[in-house]
Amino acid sequence: MNDAHTKRRRRDLIVAAVLALLAACAPLVVKDVYIQNIMVLTLMYAALSQAWNILGGYCGQISLGHALYFGLGAYTTALLFTKFGVLPWFGMLGGGVLSALIALGLGYPTFRLRGHYFVIATIVIAEIALLLFLNWDWAGAALGIDIPVRGDSWAKFQFTRSKLPYFYFALAFCCVAFLITWWLEDSKWGYWWRAVKDNPDAAESLGVVVFNSKMGAAAVSAFLTAIGGAFYAQFVSYIDPDSVMTFQFSLLMALPAVLGGIGTLWGPVLGAAILIPLTELTRSYIGGSGRGVDLILYGTVIVVIALARPEGLIGLFSRKPAPKGVPQ
Repeated sequence: MNDAHTKRRRRDLIVAAVLALLAACAPLVVKDVYIQNIMVLTLMYAALSQAWNILGGYCGQISLGHALYFGLGAYTTALLFTKFGVLPWFGMLGGGVLSALIALGLGYPTFRLRGHYFVIATIVIAEIALLLFLNWDWAGAALGIDIPVRGDSWAKFQFTRSKLPYFYFALAFCCVAFLITWWLEDSKWGYWWRAVKDNPDAAESLGVVVFNSKMGAAAVSAFLTAIGGAFYAQFVSYIDPDSVMTFQFSLLMALPAVLGGIGTLWGPVLGAAILIPLTELTRSYIGGSGRGVDLILYGTVIVVIALARPEGLIGLFSRKPAPKGVPQ
């Protein structure tokens, strides 16, 4: 590995550490609860988009059904807590493991599909899961689950007086997702995924186990996505199928990576930092008109960014193309 590549990776870590430190200090300045809420959602979606980017960006398997894993994480945590009194931390890990196993099970047939057929399959599977949960009485069906509040506690991961604990967890979650991606990017798996994305047939001829590499990416991506779903369930204290498993969530995980720079380390972070505040602010300040002005503005910005920077916003910071085979 050349010195420039090593320096760049070290620089990525230093920049990430500085940004994380600045973010940790932000609540000391920003006291508005609404803005703090936006910051929590921004960090959460940055991590979720990073998770999606592992499968959709690096491996090239575009999934529009990640709401399935998000919902599984939320429901596993909520059900274990409300039905059996299991602490959310264990439910969070359980939801992650369950989602990873389901991703492996679903990957066995779907990874034999290519291109738009795979995309359609992921959408259909997620919609089937949504319908199942809408009619599953034990899980609350369409009424959902109201998570009881039992006092502020890190053990129960519930806080009613302040959003700061949620903010710092979301920040930690975002940092962990970033570090995992940073490590995987330069690992054997990272190079395998990029080879599979560019040309799976050529990669297989060179000894890459294409099917196994896709399965690995799906498992890691699903696990991290479920962790985000579990966090969201605790954050809002109420879930139903429409609030955690709709197609909207799948899009909100994919869009930051796509607009920030798909298959790049910083793309999901940059995309989320722009898209999520834009979504929340336009909905709050001009969405009340009932005329869809917020959606028009939001859609216009997305189209402009996509046309101006097809490679993603990360291209604004790229001085020159990276050598072939070296991650962006």
